[in-house]
Amino acid sequence: MTFGALIAEAAARRFQLTPVMDYGVVLSLLTGLALAAPWPAGVVLNYPKIEIKLVILIALGAVLGIGRARQRKSGGEAPRPLFYAAGALALTAAGLAVIW
Repeated sequence: MTFGALIAEAAARRFQLTPVMDYGVVLSLLTGLALAAPWPAGVVLNYPKIEIKLVILIALGAVLGIGRARQRKSGGEAPRPLFYAAGALALTAAGLAVIW
């Protein structure tokens, strides 16, 4: 959800961080916690993957928060490095989910 919103904003050449991206981070956290819970007894979890994805999620939330604050302060677009960093973090999280 976060990556899709970033792509939509970049395609429209707005480069703005939107509340939809924040909702995507919250949704990623909730689904990640639900999937990481050991529902059936005896399931072996991949703790390094869970930890890395949680760190990426926290970093993405921080980048989005800082970017939205700076965007609100300037009244225009988000700083491009923060916009691109958010896209890279969202893509990395999705890539880890698929590949690992």
